[in-house]
Amino acid sequence: MMLIEETTVPQAVLPIAGLQSHLRLGSGFAEDSLQDGLLEGFLRAALAAIEARTGKALIARDFTWTVERWNGAGQGLPIAPVSAISQLCLVGRDGLPTVIEPGKYRLVQDAVRPVLASMGSCLPTIPHGGHAELKLTAGMSPDWDALPADLAQAVMLLAAHYYEYRDETSLGRGCMPFGVTSLIERYRPLRIGLGADQ
Repeated sequence: MMLIEETTVPQAVLPIAGLQSHLRLGSGFAEDSLQDGLLEGFLRAALAAIEARTGKALIARDFTWTVERWNGAGQGLPIAPVSAISQLCLVGRDGLPTVIEPGKYRLVQDAVRPVLASMGSCLPTIPHGGHAELKLTAGMSPDWDALPADLAQAVMLLAAHYYEYRDETSLGRGCMPFGVTSLIERYRPLRIGLGADQ
């Protein structure tokens, strides 16, 4: 199973000026934009980290999901929320794709765990040695301003943390400031079952 981001978050959507203000960087100088590339990188890293922790795409963009087998008549999707499925195709061992008619499947939208569901008894059979490719659009908002305020603040805090501690190498694996984890806690997926953890 593999999820590939086909389109990236446009630079114009990222709140670079907002991060400059948050960090209280100087303004009104000829070099105001000198650190824009650095700030953009920290914003993208913070966005990616929070999306990984929550299982949600914050800014809407296109993805391709590749999977080798289904889970019955409905397959949970690896990212949320999904607003549209543009194509499903089955790829044989020979690499030749077969596009599946949209009438044979549907998207069950859900903020936590969207599902690719069959319109019949089961999803189309994936060829032995092949895989399915699903093209979809996922994201909570088309732009920064429409994001939930707590998630936008979490990205800003984490980007600022990356900026302030960019030379720090002693932090533990997966370290995230408490303020950020508390803001994203309600968006994290809940896993229930044997051996599952939250």
